[in-house]
Amino acid sequence: MNVKLTPVIVKKFIPSRRPDSRKGQNGKVAVIGGSYMYHGAPTLSSIAALRSGVDLVYTYVPNVIVSSVRAISPNLIVVPMVDSKLTRGSANKMLGQIPEGLDSATIGMGLAVADDEGLKALVKSLLSQDVRLSLDASALTRSILPLIPNANVVLTPHAGEFQRLFGILPSNSIKQRVSVVEKFAKEHSVTILLKGSTDVISNGAKTFINPKNLAAMTVGGTGDVLSGVVAGILARNRNPLESAAAASYVNGIAGKMAQKKVGLHMVATDLIDAIPAAMKPFDRVA
Repeated sequence: MNVKLTPVIVKKFIPSRRPDSRKGQNGKVAVIGGSYMYHGAPTLSSIAALRSGVDLVYTYVPNVIVSSVRAISPNLIVVPMVDSKLTRGSANKMLGQIPEGLDSATIGMGLAVADDEGLKALVKSLLSQDVRLSLDASALTRSILPLIPNANVVLTPHAGEFQRLFGILPSNSIKQRVSVVEKFAKEHSVTILLKGSTDVISNGAKTFINPKNLAAMTVGGTGDVLSGVVAGILARNRNPLESAAAASYVNGIAGKMAQKKVGLHMVATDLIDAIPAAMKPFDRVA
């Protein structure tokens, strides 16, 4: 049985904020991505994570694009990766720079992976430090599946990435999409957020659906924004299923707002601009 997401459900999944909280207590997030071609993807994820309500975002990108990313926003803490692609060496160097008390990380947006061993080392080490993970794009490889059962991990594939991971291409049928997501989420003991006109989110035991049907959301970068929101909510809510469901819903509401404002001419930054208004009904100070 699947449950359609509603504001009442989502409000339970987004934690309140203490009025006397200090910087860092509302979430520290790492975004690991980017390559020579793709400086925008990790930047979009990073700003989306900030807009979701976390206090600090550390953006790890290859040295070749550090200046470009820093120029886009002064709100980001940009950390150079030593290689132009993710290698075992650059992963180990990066792990030595991870700040204390990191809550969550999202990995893969625009990331050039030279060596799966580097990716595996990164995932394994972060999980051992109790960092919750959102994996997208280049981080969605079969090699990471043995590392993530029963861990605080969300996979965020679109249909093609889902096929790369599990060998089955989801159809447009909601019933079939729910079936395959539940099957593989249960088989691998992980939370899966299958992106599409209707998002399907499942941990194999419980499933949520989020119909969006937004023609403008096909523009590049909207998935990167979603990854940032997943990591942002995951930094404050330790439950991967609840965090993924809430992020899907917020991303969809922001999409509706952006599409209403600019029509079919939306870009990913329009989506980010709408996140605060999309999350406002769920803001609580307690």
